[in-house]
Amino acid sequence: MNILACFTLNAVTKPARQLKQLTLPLIGVGLLSLPLAGQAEEIAPTTLRLAHVVNTEDTYHIAAERFQQLISERTDGAVSVEIYPNASLGDERTLLEGMQIGTVDMGIITNGPVANFVDVFSVFELPFLFPSSEAAYTVLDGEIGQEILGKLQDVNLKGLAYAERGFRNITNSQHAINVPEDLQGLRLRVIENEVYVDTFRGLGANAVPMAWTEALTALQQGTIDGQENPVNAIHAFNLAETQDYLTMTRHIYAPATFIMSLPAWNGLQVELQPIVLDVAKQASAYAREQNAIMEAEQLSELREAGMEINETPDIEAFQTAVAPVYEKYGEQFGDYLPRIQEALNQ
Repeated sequence: MNILACFTLNAVTKPARQLKQLTLPLIGVGLLSLPLAGQAEEIAPTTLRLAHVVNTEDTYHIAAERFQQLISERTDGAVSVEIYPNASLGDERTLLEGMQIGTVDMGIITNGPVANFVDVFSVFELPFLFPSSEAAYTVLDGEIGQEILGKLQDVNLKGLAYAERGFRNITNSQHAINVPEDLQGLRLRVIENEVYVDTFRGLGANAVPMAWTEALTALQQGTIDGQENPVNAIHAFNLAETQDYLTMTRHIYAPATFIMSLPAWNGLQVELQPIVLDVAKQASAYAREQNAIMEAEQLSELREAGMEINETPDIEAFQTAVAPVYEKYGEQFGDYLPRIQEALNQ
């Protein structure tokens, strides 16, 4: 009798309890030799180029580094990310255009320039729309925000997640600002976006739309008097060197968007796509957390650097002054504005 026959005969002559004990380990050994159902394919080595226009102290860079770290961990090092800060691959419009044609893989882009490609993104930056960061997150991460994010595919881009630029505030080199009338005649740099331009012209400023890289030079040369940005950007770019006054108007909440080239996205291994999407969301959430943690310390350091900070301007006066912006743009966004307002009131 051969070995297999002996084994089979001995096995079947054992009591039932012993047979079960013998069979289960054999089944286990068999399973170990087979691929698990639904097991992911091995991720092929991939390099992604991720660009932004701010410096390495900014929360955009914090988000980029978090993405770089997490994607490496999730793929056991198969995916590496090369980060290009300081507008080294171009300003934000240039980055978006590069992503459209596939010469740039990814970017973290301020909402204003994104709205020049998909205009409905401007709805998020209507002045004084969001009362708090948490309210903004509810909309951005909910049905409305994700629906708008999906519209980037219409212009050959892939929206991944909303990171954060934050609530914007006014700085200038001339005098303290407490009411809209204090802005009269000030040459103020704003994002190249019509909502921003009309908002500040409505407030009485001489709104000058320009790219951020150009604005830094203009501030240093004194060809403009001021600008508006969140505290994190004001701190990261040492604007206390050229700006003496900061007014905490919190006039616009600005998202930043993790965006990928749609050609690059479509070229990713199918198994890698959900990982990239999930990691972008995690990195964005981390950047939001860091913004909240760092703001008080950043304000303190700006004061120490000599900035005069007005934390209690007449917000109601500013809100009244920008009412015409809603009259001009409200209908342009279809039902998105009333839907956002309804969500905020729930």
